[in-house]
Amino acid sequence: MLNISVYIALVAFAIAMIGIVFRAIKGPSVADRVIALDSLGISLIAVTALFSILLRTSVFLEVILLLGILAFIGTVAFSKYIEKGAIVDRDRRK
Repeated sequence: MLNISVYIALVAFAIAMIGIVFRAIKGPSVADRVIALDSLGISLIAVTALFSILLRTSVFLEVILLLGILAFIGTVAFSKYIEKGAIVDRDRRK
């Protein structure tokens, strides 16, 4: 029963990821694309967790943690770039 639920969730995430990739490519604004990339990262984390459940192993936990960190840092960097036009501020006198 658990395997059937995991397979259904994997199909649902695959369909959702198709829509997310479409939004990331076709997004009307840069902010929409950033949100789509963040959603894609979260979906990858979920798919990895589902595969971990399906394979009954815990070796993917580090991968999940790494994907979470990369998705967070990417979202913060893109958001800062959208807001200020630069990721790293060199002039701190402001």
